[in-house]
Amino acid sequence: MAQIKIYGLNTQLNPIKKQLSDTIHSCVVEALQFPVDKRFHRFFPMRAEDMCFPDNRSHAYTIIEITMIEGRTKETKKKLIALLFERIRAEIGIQAVDIEILIQEAPAYHFGFRGMSGDEMLLDYKVEV
Repeated sequence: MAQIKIYGLNTQLNPIKKQLSDTIHSCVVEALQFPVDKRFHRFFPMRAEDMCFPDNRSHAYTIIEITMIEGRTKETKKKLIALLFERIRAEIGIQAVDIEILIQEAPAYHFGFRGMSGDEMLLDYKVEV
């Protein structure tokens, strides 16, 4: 399981939500070997007065937070980060300087979905990739 939150200025984020979600999901499917039908994205478009960032960032500044069950290798997580930077730049036009990514991991028993804790759930994909 991976839950993804995307933050950005509402004027920039709202028009690109679908395309950005598709791009992020393609990276997750490739790097984490997720099934195509497992997409859990939430967007947080923010007013300019509610989002502070350094002057050397543009209005396209975007934060991507990924929370997932622990178990992926360092190489897998680095691949995901590299794919996100590459594809978001190529497909959406947001430069690397305007993208920040945070991956947070937790044990499976910290997750609850479909009426069970994550460690009781039989997943249809591998976590150890």
